[in-house]
Amino acid sequence: MVDTDQHTLAPDLDNIYLAADRLRGIATHTPLQENLNLSDRYEANIFLKREDLQVVRSYKIRGAYNKMASLPQEALAKGVVCASAGNHAQGLAYACRKMGVKGTIFMPTTTPNQKVKQVKLFGKEFVDVVLIGDTYDDAYMAANEYVQTHDSTFVHPFDDILVMEGQGTVGLEIFKDASFKIDYVLMAIGGGGLASGVSTVFKQLSPKTKLIGVEPLGSPSMKVSMDEGHVVPLDHIDKFVDGAAVKRVGDITFEICRQNLDRVVLVPEGKVCTTILQLYNEEAIVAEPAGALSIAALDLLKDEIKGKNVVCLVGGGNNDITRTEEIKERSLLYEGLKHYFIIRFPQRSGAFRDFLNVLGPTDDITRFEYAKKTNRETGPALVGIELKNRDDFEPLIQRMQAQNIVFEHVNDKPDLFQFLI
Repeated sequence: MVDTDQHTLAPDLDNIYLAADRLRGIATHTPLQENLNLSDRYEANIFLKREDLQVVRSYKIRGAYNKMASLPQEALAKGVVCASAGNHAQGLAYACRKMGVKGTIFMPTTTPNQKVKQVKLFGKEFVDVVLIGDTYDDAYMAANEYVQTHDSTFVHPFDDILVMEGQGTVGLEIFKDASFKIDYVLMAIGGGGLASGVSTVFKQLSPKTKLIGVEPLGSPSMKVSMDEGHVVPLDHIDKFVDGAAVKRVGDITFEICRQNLDRVVLVPEGKVCTTILQLYNEEAIVAEPAGALSIAALDLLKDEIKGKNVVCLVGGGNNDITRTEEIKERSLLYEGLKHYFIIRFPQRSGAFRDFLNVLGPTDDITRFEYAKKTNRETGPALVGIELKNRDDFEPLIQRMQAQNIVFEHVNDKPDLFQFLI
């Protein structure tokens, strides 16, 4: 549902300046902060554009408000509609409240209560939330039907020029606030709206700046599309980095990103989790998975960014605290510090004590599931072990083999791992 009456086929720098005027007093001009820890780690000058400090804790207010502020009064009187399970819904809700416009927001029934409450909090009496279907696609279809029957305006989360120009104001702020030559800008890509807007600014105001898009490894929709030369819908994606996990990028955003971006890099979800924890523990920054993507990508570029000025766009901070344990688990698995085994214990007394003797002094059993079956010689147990150092893994395996312990390493078997853990 892309607006076919849009004023141009690509974002326009003059219109991004107009969007900045519209957003004055609505969106926060977020800080561009040098980060000393990251700068030391990568021997570069790393700056963070803190959109997690935005009024709705993400940049999405910019695009939603710019789109709505550009609509004629007769269209606004009929209301606006969106489908979203996250930041776009919150941005639209806040825009509706600020403008006094009725908004209807379709969200999957699986959306966490915390996010539904946030949308209602930002929108107050101006927003109706409709929970429908199990997936974003279900909510999207329902929103489409509603638009057709109510003659409302659909505000697309990314594939809309006015939305892209609103997101492009992030790039204007970065350019204005930087008192230095910007060598690299790293930004997350979901549908491509942010990357389209920001890259439009830099292609014209700072054409030598390298523009790097960052996607999660489990949902590489823009990377695959750019490699193939056309938009490629993905059948299956890992939804963990929910703010950047889409099966299909926009038709317009694809063309803009293909022209403007130097490249797209992919970051494993586990690496994103490690970055989230580091930002919280070392910087007191609460970043959502998509918000941490650009910083997580620094490791992939560490050799080429030495001595360079690098801006990482922290897109959002709407992280649900109930996800903390999953984030820790994914981080430990990625770092090689958490391992799961199926161990076949001899069904005799002392077997478990023998197993404990193979553990190193800092190895910790974090999970143990076992049911004794007296009619068998062995009984399988699911055992989770956390290590202090990833180098402790091979010695552990060697000690288990030396003691003739029968085991399977579940981490290496994705289907079995997903079923058991």
